[in-house]
Amino acid sequence: MFSGSIPALITPFKNGEIDFNAFSNLIEWSIAKGSHGFVPCGTTGESPTLSQDEHIKIVNECIKTVDKRVPVIAGTGSNNTIEAIEFTKQAELSGADGALVVTPYYNKPTQQGLYLHYQSIAQSTKLPIIIYNIPGRSVIDMSIDTMIKLSKIPNIIGVKDATNDLFRPLLTRAEMKSNFCYLSGEDGTALAFLAQGGNGCISVTANIAPKLCSDMHIYWQERQIDKALELNYKMAKLHNALFCETSPGPVKFAAELLNLCSSETRLPLAPIAETTKSLVRTCMKELDLI
Repeated sequence: MFSGSIPALITPFKNGEIDFNAFSNLIEWSIAKGSHGFVPCGTTGESPTLSQDEHIKIVNECIKTVDKRVPVIAGTGSNNTIEAIEFTKQAELSGADGALVVTPYYNKPTQQGLYLHYQSIAQSTKLPIIIYNIPGRSVIDMSIDTMIKLSKIPNIIGVKDATNDLFRPLLTRAEMKSNFCYLSGEDGTALAFLAQGGNGCISVTANIAPKLCSDMHIYWQERQIDKALELNYKMAKLHNALFCETSPGPVKFAAELLNLCSSETRLPLAPIAETTKSLVRTCMKELDLI
């Protein structure tokens, strides 16, 4: 089962091209700081702006750099089921440990459409599949009944839940297989999600504060609850700052402050405002990150 602090990796750009050297260095630094896995080509990796070739190369580079030290859950979702199947098959061939598959954005499928989409992808691969439910970006929300139904498919093994609904793990756990994996998709509620039965967090903040994030999860696992609560409280302002504008703009600026990579994003994401930069910088200084 996937667990702990799992950075949803940013994709570093330099003059419009992927900066693979910065990407590999970011992964090495994050492993050294205790991260428990990685997700390349997710929302934070600006997957909608990547070509198919770039997408495959990023996943391959992540798998190569990680070299089996921690799990790699490749982002393979698409609003085109055929493309999602192709990405998932390629991730399996490349040696990924799992696939993160987002609910199809823009198309607005029914719950039956969602079920058939994930069923088709699951039947195309042996990889463990994590459902990525993020209504704020995809418009649609996978119902609890649909998720329970999908959990009966053997290789659909978990969910990245970015609904901010902390009641869901409690509502679904009784109906799901016992080893179904619950991963939070919201840094600000990650610890509360663990308390409701979660296993970890696919995190934006872990890109630039990997040790703080991984330590919080370790403290929780060790039942050092007071220490976990203390870190959660300390990081609250940073979590908020990293989403005061559309992610990953703020977190990429934070990475630039750490000399990890350029803050460059691809259109239609614009450079972040000076007020956002000031807020991110202040929060990082308060945590002694810079």
